[in-house]
Amino acid sequence: MACGVQSKHTSQSNSNGSCQKWGVKCHFATLNSLLAHLNSVFAPMVGEILNIEEEDNDDLDMLYAATRRSEGFSQGRIRRHRGFVPSYRMVNRDRVEGHERLYRDYFATPCVYESFFRRRFRMSRPLFLRIVNEVEQYHPYFIQRTNSIGVLGLSSLQKITAGYRILAYGTLTNSVDEYIRIGESTAIESLRRFVKAVIAMFSDHYLRSPNNIDIARLLQMGKQLGFPGMLGSIDCMHWKWKNCPTAWQGMYTGHCHEPTIILEVVASQDLWIWHAFFGLPGSLNDINVLDRSPVFTLLANGHAPPVNYIINGHEYRMGYYLADGIYPNWSTFVKTIPCPQGLKKKHFAKAQESARKDVERAFGVLQARFAIVRGPTCFWDEETLADIMKACIIMHNMVIEDEGDIGNNDFDGSDVNLPLEVSHAYTPELEDFMQIHYQIRDSATHSQLQ
Repeated sequence: MACGVQSKHTSQSNSNGSCQKWGVKCHFATLNSLLAHLNSVFAPMVGEILNIEEEDNDDLDMLYAATRRSEGFSQGRIRRHRGFVPSYRMVNRDRVEGHERLYRDYFATPCVYESFFRRRFRMSRPLFLRIVNEVEQYHPYFIQRTNSIGVLGLSSLQKITAGYRILAYGTLTNSVDEYIRIGESTAIESLRRFVKAVIAMFSDHYLRSPNNIDIARLLQMGKQLGFPGMLGSIDCMHWKWKNCPTAWQGMYTGHCHEPTIILEVVASQDLWIWHAFFGLPGSLNDINVLDRSPVFTLLANGHAPPVNYIINGHEYRMGYYLADGIYPNWSTFVKTIPCPQGLKKKHFAKAQESARKDVERAFGVLQARFAIVRGPTCFWDEETLADIMKACIIMHNMVIEDEGDIGNNDFDGSDVNLPLEVSHAYTPELEDFMQIHYQIRDSATHSQLQ
């Protein structure tokens, strides 16, 4: 029995194994047929893709090589700057602490450096605060604001002091960072906006042409010096331009053997600058500058206030300027006598050369107050240079007015019959213009004035 049972179970197990093997074979057959069907359907598509890849194989190789090179270069370089803008370094300068220190040192009551303000700022504190208030009202850039995360920015005192110290000391733009806590780019932007604001707010008064009261006072000053009819002294100054573009260096290089820009100035005895013409290249001389200068524009157009005086019994109706020997022999210029012979001519030459030094003194005081005008300038564009020069001349005149240098000759204007204001609406005819033009360039009148 045992043998029979065992044989029965053996036969059943053999039949089950054969069925399982047959089922596996059926599955393999089904899979093979499915793969064959898929191959027949997708083989054309795969072939097209492979053909495209073969065609673009060179481009892919080049792109892969370039990518590998860029990855290798970036892995060998360490990024050292962190901030909101790439390649800009974020520095926590503690601007509030910088403002508080600046305020305690110079603007508090009492302040730390009370007796040093005039020496370090080149002007009195009330005058500087007046400039600060006017500039702050002119442009919202100088108003202290908070940024997007609520942090206070630079105050108006910090921005204006940074720009003004660059003008007064002629230092580099990043040298004010340690004390005022202002970045180099912000200092440059503050300087440019500051000089533009000064020109916009103060040029109408401190760069004006002489009016009737001014001319009466200038005539009295000239009469006291022995030159009735004198309205000041005229001369030119060269300002070195260090960063002049290479393509322009030949045009801006003159007798200084360096690129320069010319400033033409008319100054009086009190060092007030009445006329400033800036921007011509340094290869020109004083005569070329005079031909392009608007110094006689109002006079030629008939808009200048009248000037009447008498010398040696001759009546004259146009004032004159003291000039050096290079200027032409015009009726509006009085020059010295070269190689004077006789006591009379020697006395005249000595008096003329002494009085003409007023314009040279004006140049020296301007350069002493604003060292940026004395040394080579490092800015690139001519517009910024012109704004810097005009702003320095305006603040120079403001200091002269504030310190009481004007009017120290006891002139009150009460004994002057002031005419009516000259109208600028009327344009003279061509004949009148040419007549005045010839009168300005009359050499006979020039000889008579000597």
